[in-house]
Amino acid sequence: MSKSRMEIFSDALFAIIMTIMVLEMKVPHGVELAALSAVLPVFLSYVLSFIYLSIYWTNHHHMLSVTHQVSGGILWANLHLLFWLSLIPFASRWMGENRFPPVPTALYGVILLLAGCAYLLLQREILVREGPDSVLAAAVGKDWKGRVSLLLYALGIALAFLRPWIAAVVYVSAALMWLVPDRRIERKVAHALSTP
Repeated sequence: MSKSRMEIFSDALFAIIMTIMVLEMKVPHGVELAALSAVLPVFLSYVLSFIYLSIYWTNHHHMLSVTHQVSGGILWANLHLLFWLSLIPFASRWMGENRFPPVPTALYGVILLLAGCAYLLLQREILVREGPDSVLAAAVGKDWKGRVSLLLYALGIALAFLRPWIAAVVYVSAALMWLVPDRRIERKVAHALSTP
């Protein structure tokens, strides 16, 4: 099966999720600069969520760029990932509008954790299809960043009930770890193309 339909569908859903987030942001009441302080937590949660969705989109793109064909398992794993990512606008808004209280902050972490697990599942399905000698297998290696991210999300969930602002810092730290695009796949593709 061709991967192009899956890529087009996934890209469209990423765009919709990001658009929903910005459309849900409310305009502040008042025209003074001080009026912005009321929407600052919503804006900060939006920025964090936009960064996370951007990270997922770029890594998803890189992973699919070295995938030759998709199977039914890959399609379902991709839908599983997109399901969890589609919940980010809800959790982000709930967390931001209530100024980062314990339960919404923990739920945000749960969604990040489940999206991270879903991404690793999709990656595993692609690796099974592509084989152990594939460009993706060489690029991913042990995938320490993916595993450390899951630990950070779990830590953030636990901390949300003690100090929600520390949980938010943990979520930001995990995002910063991924903010620089993962160049492993790009390097492996460049090397594969330059090798006769």
